[in-house]
Amino acid sequence: MIVDAGRQRIPLRRDAVDLAALVRRLDLVLLLAAGALVGYGLWAVAGITRFDVPGDPGYYVTRQAIAAALGGVGLVLAIAIPPSLYRRHWRVVYGVAIGLMVVVFGFAEAIRGSKRWIDIGPLQFQPSEFGKVLFVLAIAGFLVERQRDLGRIRTVAVALALGAAPMLLVFLQPDLGTALVYAAAFSAVLFVAGVRWLHLALLGTLAATLVLGVLWFLPASGIEVLKPYQTARLTGFANPDADPSGLTYNVTQSITAVGSGGIDGRGVDEASQTRFDYLPEHATDFVFASFAEQRGFFGTAILLLLYLLVVWRGLRVVTVAGDMYGAVVAGGLVFGFLFQVFVNVGMTMGIAPVTGIPLPFVTVGGSSMVANLVAIGILQAIHARGREGGLR
Repeated sequence: MIVDAGRQRIPLRRDAVDLAALVRRLDLVLLLAAGALVGYGLWAVAGITRFDVPGDPGYYVTRQAIAAALGGVGLVLAIAIPPSLYRRHWRVVYGVAIGLMVVVFGFAEAIRGSKRWIDIGPLQFQPSEFGKVLFVLAIAGFLVERQRDLGRIRTVAVALALGAAPMLLVFLQPDLGTALVYAAAFSAVLFVAGVRWLHLALLGTLAATLVLGVLWFLPASGIEVLKPYQTARLTGFANPDADPSGLTYNVTQSITAVGSGGIDGRGVDEASQTRFDYLPEHATDFVFASFAEQRGFFGTAILLLLYLLVVWRGLRVVTVAGDMYGAVVAGGLVFGFLFQVFVNVGMTMGIAPVTGIPLPFVTVGGSSMVANLVAIGILQAIHARGREGGLR
């Protein structure tokens, strides 16, 4: 069927078929798992923040729901955009990512010594969260464009320079946790793209040397790279019993909250660590500990299984991607997601240093919610255009 709109002939049937085919090619399991995580996270936030704002128990969950709705729109738009568009214009994507990192230094208000958030009316926008997605799209585009030259150390060095720039900008905000997420995603992108093992080993050695320099060699020379609170967090992780009432207070309270949840949790009203704010940052950094106190082992097990389901389906996208670019992007996004979950959950139990990494779909924060849903949309776009009969 063709409709004549003036001089322009519009093939409606073809558009409808393409749209229908796109919808049929979505990974429904991944979509349902992400939807379940959003709903489960909103339920968790409703309980965790019920007593945070006197007279308005739904304050935070309402804002989180608005962010989820915006993220849903972003997810749909991400599905509609062909990943090949990012590949062709990876330089523009990279420029936008760098711009987002730079703009915070000029327009963000310092909160607790960090410039990470830009106020837009009643909302706070955290550019580095969206930068995670743009970073992967851009670096993957660079590597795939030079796929035949991946065996050359020069290509890997240029990729490292491109990746180091946004990492450094995020680190200087300062936001060590998010910089580590960028590094994890960068490593996955290099691996999936097919960089030689020797070059990966060299990069690993360089990273280890850099870490030792920041934590040991430079401080010994009187040059402090990390902020005092960042040093305190790492020191507390290395020696958790050194100062349980000060330096490691947050982690001590977090472990107490996780342990007090037991099998089925203490419920919202009886969760004293969360309700009476004995556990600092219980809706952000230590949201998993608060949820464990309220819902116990069963509640957290369901949450972790949902994360596992998303990771499993995300890794499947790597295997069905229609081209190398889709596979590399999917690998970077999924590993970055997994890294965030692992570190956030680990730091609440004292098995990872406190770095301020949010727990996807649960930590209160609109930017994180929207960025993660957009990432799910990109994975769906790659899956829908995969090699098993997908769209091009």
